[in-house]
Amino acid sequence: MHNTYTNILRTLLVVLVFIVSHSVWAQSTTVNGKLVDGKTNEPLAYANVSVFNGSDELVTGTVTPESGDFQFKVERGNYTLRIQFISYQTINKPLNANQASIELGTIELMEDVNQLSEVEVVARRPQMEMKLDKRVFNVSEDLSNIGSNAESLLDNLPSVTVDIDGNVSLRGSGNVRILIDGRPSGLVGISGGSALRQIQADQIERVEVITNPSARYEAEGNAGIINIIMKKEKKGGVNGSVSANVGYPIIGGVNSNINYRKGNVNLFGAYGITYRENFGGGYIDQEFTPEDTTYSTYVDRQRERSGISQNARFGIDYSLNESTNVTGSFLYRISDESNLSYNYYDDYNGINRDTRELVRRSVRIQDEKEDEEVLEYDLNFTKIFNGNDDHKLTADIQYRNNTETEDSDLRNERFVISQNQFIDSIQQRSFINEFSENILMQANYVKPLGETRSFEAGWRSTIRTITNEYEVTQDIEGQEQDSVLSDFTNDFIYNENIHAIYAIYNSEFEKFTYQIGLRTELTDITTRLKSPVDTTNARDYLNLFPSVFMTYEFSKLHSLQASYSRRFDRPRFRSLNPFSNFNDDRNIRIGNPNLNPEFTDSYEVGLVNNFSDATLYSGLYYRRTTGVTERINTVIDGITYAQPQNLAERNSIGIENNYSHDLNDWWRLNGNLNIFYSETYGVVNEQVFEAETFTASGRATSQMTFGDDFNFQLSAFYRAPEETTQGTRKAFYMMDLGFSKEVLNNSGTLALNVRDVFNSRKWRTTTSGEDFYYESEFQWRTTTVTLSFDYRINSSKRKREGGREGGDYDGGGDEY
Repeated sequence: MHNTYTNILRTLLVVLVFIVSHSVWAQSTTVNGKLVDGKTNEPLAYANVSVFNGSDELVTGTVTPESGDFQFKVERGNYTLRIQFISYQTINKPLNANQASIELGTIELMEDVNQLSEVEVVARRPQMEMKLDKRVFNVSEDLSNIGSNAESLLDNLPSVTVDIDGNVSLRGSGNVRILIDGRPSGLVGISGGSALRQIQADQIERVEVITNPSARYEAEGNAGIINIIMKKEKKGGVNGSVSANVGYPIIGGVNSNINYRKGNVNLFGAYGITYRENFGGGYIDQEFTPEDTTYSTYVDRQRERSGISQNARFGIDYSLNESTNVTGSFLYRISDESNLSYNYYDDYNGINRDTRELVRRSVRIQDEKEDEEVLEYDLNFTKIFNGNDDHKLTADIQYRNNTETEDSDLRNERFVISQNQFIDSIQQRSFINEFSENILMQANYVKPLGETRSFEAGWRSTIRTITNEYEVTQDIEGQEQDSVLSDFTNDFIYNENIHAIYAIYNSEFEKFTYQIGLRTELTDITTRLKSPVDTTNARDYLNLFPSVFMTYEFSKLHSLQASYSRRFDRPRFRSLNPFSNFNDDRNIRIGNPNLNPEFTDSYEVGLVNNFSDATLYSGLYYRRTTGVTERINTVIDGITYAQPQNLAERNSIGIENNYSHDLNDWWRLNGNLNIFYSETYGVVNEQVFEAETFTASGRATSQMTFGDDFNFQLSAFYRAPEETTQGTRKAFYMMDLGFSKEVLNNSGTLALNVRDVFNSRKWRTTTSGEDFYYESEFQWRTTTVTLSFDYRINSSKRKREGGREGGDYDGGGDEY
């Protein structure tokens, strides 16, 4: 710990040296302004703001974001400012940049009636945008996401993977915090990653991947934060969209969103309903070698999942005046799933596949009904001071409750070889009733300190309670009532109270920008196991989480970024619950109430290169994690128990490259390559667990546009083998295809998507211990084909005029 904070102080010293050394640099001028529609006063996004010298040569420029605000720097001198936006009159005005800053204020653009009937499509919004502290993926235009859900969408992002249980990993680490619109959300629900399957990709606008979060963000999530931004239209009047999709295996759904804005009132809503069926399965080949004998088991696993889910979001924005806004929203989500699984067991009296003899055959059948209901209420208050968006106060209150029940009929049947048939043997039932109640309160204040400095501070409190009642019963011949299996039955209560405050200071010296922040979090967690034995486990800890960010601009197009942050991961509810499932009575997952949090120090340095038609980011990162949590497998009487344990530490170093290139007007390439080396070491019950791995993952996407209205996309993903503390994760690859065509005068889109063309999305692993060895393979779903139609209401799809936007980045970001 001492060495970690010594390194932090050294880093801060380097920052100070940079500040002093660059204080004598040549001066430049910072130009600020905002573009709005001259009639509606609505902000204009994606407009070109360019600066030309006396020879009419482009010096610098930017593209306005959704807010219409723009800012850029230019060396002092006299220039021409040119503002261009499709269907609006071009503005040319002199720019006398001979002072520290220029405030242009609000600039109104008037429609050009001569252009309105001749709209020309010449550019597209980029798939990836680099920001100071995050990468933004504009997934709404990714054809591979059409007709899919949030789980598949995330699994299609660079450096992000989703495993067979729906758990999300970033750069090889599973400790990721998932937010919806900057907050924890009922769209994710109790089930964590698995609930992502309930969110339809059609309702998602973009995804923000934050690999090294600052003190502004909650400290949980060692690997980083993934923030899913839902669609919400900002135009005036009535607009929205309706989409429908069908596919194979059976998929059917309708999703819609609508928005009405007039004056100081904005009403918005969305509704989606989806039914889908998935077929998956795999196998586990197990070898057991205890001291007295050897035996083996081959398990054939088959899964059939089906279900219907609905979600509705409604809300209202009300502007009390030009600077004060209140937003209230309501979310309701309900799902009803049926899951049927078969585990066929073949037991042998040896481990040699050529000589072993089949001695027993059986099957375990699970017929599960799973229902979930979520209610969420949000209230947001935003106050902007003196018309400056950089000086504001925001406050949020959120209440959410989730109810989830799982009712399973479990049947074990043994195969009588002489009769060549299965007969009933054991009839069991498991029932889970889980309820979660969550309250979130937070406030954030940002204040500029002059032209190049700012200060922000915030407070956040969350209160969470989860109750989990789990009962397993067995039918006993001759008894009227089922017998309760006490070893697998419990009543578990989880209480969590977290309080945090943070402060951040931002400053800018010509081409050098830095940010220093500190977050303090107080955690109070109590777990109570009411049955079979009443046991209480209380834990509380106070921690500091510093962060440092630095950027040096070689030019407007090339910059160097460096960052440091300290984060941690609290043990999650399911990891603390002593027992959580009985689906496979030979492979059982159990929790560990004595788990401690993981702490990670993360360092990253990267170079951003923006070219006229391409963007390249190359970054080197290093993570040191203590208290690493891994599931350790042990075998007792032929039954495998997987329980999370705190190991000692893990050190990871990697290189990540993101590349986007517009080859021409109709062909775009995107690529990502992540290469990393990791060492893990720990001791559990006097047994050493260690692993060294050198692995890589990569993704490539090719998008082509033929004519004005036909698009084709091909994407491929590969992940190399990886060593773990108890085995290996084998190589993994997949390929997707997508086609789309604009119809109905660009008001509609017809799309066909093929997910996992070669049916290769299979998780393959090996697991070994002192007296066992496993090989396994599993997949949740086979190749999926989806046909989708999207119709836009008063919002025809229109590509913006001008160059690429992928080169812009800023220091913005919502407060979490």
